[in-house]
Amino acid sequence: MNKIITISRQFGSGGREIGRRLAQELGFAYYDQEIVNELAERTEYAKDYLREIDQINPLPLMPITIAQSFSQTIDPISEMNHDIFQRQSDLILELSERSDSVIVGRAADYLLREKQNLFRIFIVADEEFKLNRCCEKREVDLNRTNKQMIKDIRGVDKRRARFYEFYTHQTWGDPINYDLVINTSRIGIRRAVDMVKQMVMHWDPPVQSE
Repeated sequence: MNKIITISRQFGSGGREIGRRLAQELGFAYYDQEIVNELAERTEYAKDYLREIDQINPLPLMPITIAQSFSQTIDPISEMNHDIFQRQSDLILELSERSDSVIVGRAADYLLREKQNLFRIFIVADEEFKLNRCCEKREVDLNRTNKQMIKDIRGVDKRRARFYEFYTHQTWGDPINYDLVINTSRIGIRRAVDMVKQMVMHWDPPVQSE
């Protein structure tokens, strides 16, 4: 039975790096942007559009690269986004059956909740850590003030929460939905990887009560 690690994370907390390092050290497959790439190959949707709505906009919005293919009404676009989510969900389920895997974001913890060997992680950090990391990785506009960048970081997390809650009807970041919550501003990326690696290697999933 494949082991699956899902990584949910606040923006700038280092969750993506933790997921990538875990996959490398455990010899697991790693799925993040790879999901977008494969979805683009399988469907008629443009890759840039898939990236634009990825984990951010479950509700209606106007496409970027394929706007000319659709009318300017809301309903078809809303239906298109739901179709993308369904296809992405089907792909995540398929990937989980291929091999041991680390899957980042995309409500994978909820989609794979019936899997027995599922280890669900949520990564958090304080705002100073997230701001410093985003600046180092150039994931924010460095021409903006610290206050403005923090607002941008919060905005990403609000959109992630909106995506998650829209499709799962659960609260994004609620500890009850995860097996482990890690504060990287307290223990750092390297220690987080080492800790999770040991836990996963000795993971004995709880027996489900009937």
